Amino acid sequence: MRLGLNIDHIATIRQARRAREPEPVTAALMAELAGAEGITVHLRGDRRHIQDRDVELLRQVVATKLNIEMAATPEMVAIACRVKPDQVTLVPERPDEVTTTGGLDVVQQASAVRAAAAACRAAGVRVSVFIDALTEQVAASKAVGADAIEINTGPYAEARDAQRPAQLARVAIAAEHAADAGLEVLAGHGLNYVNVTSIVRLPHIVELNIGHAIIARAAFVGLDRAVREMVALLRGQ
Repeated sequence: MRLGLNIDHIATIRQARRAREPEPVTAALMAELAGAEGITVHLRGDRRHIQDRDVELLRQVVATKLNIEMAATPEMVAIACRVKPDQVTLVPERPDEVTTTGGLDVVQQASAVRAAAAACRAAGVRVSVFIDALTEQVAASKAVGADAIEINTGPYAEARDAQRPAQLARVAIAAEHAADAGLEVLAGHGLNYVNVTSIVRLPHIVELNIGHAIIARAAFVGLDRAVREMVALLRGQ
């Protein structure tokens, strides 16, 4: 299973002081050397952490896979078509949220998502959609032309012990439906060094996007070690 490291919080630290460091590009290169097989950033409309110059520089230096999370807006689609990351992940976005709180409702927003997906794919960019673990959202993602889905593991990660098996089962069912539909299956949100082990054992999921837990651990042990430890867990070592 591949690790995609979300480096947004490196930029969060930088933007707290409007300083030049820490540099997200440096973090991306260190993560790749430590075994990460992808770099993810969320270019938000309010530019609260990742900036336009970050995605432009990352496109030049990332050797694995550059994945840009973004809202399905004309502004973001235009940036994706110009920068040409390897993949975009369409996500919901609200100005007042601390972090993404749920999956994109592709059923209700099919027209906007279809248009964004078509434009990105025409530019040679793969399209993933961040969705909740619901079979109707899987089907809608396929219908609008997505290449992949990323299953929201937040409800699983936040569940109490008694409810966690049911949430894990929902993820597994959604992953199976997506694989049967010919979609690549990714997952992420709220995963850490403890709860990730059950997700790793699920079939069909080929990549996990993890950010906060790794950056938080890196504050104590360094980014190289933090990434290597998560990579080992994803490889069942």
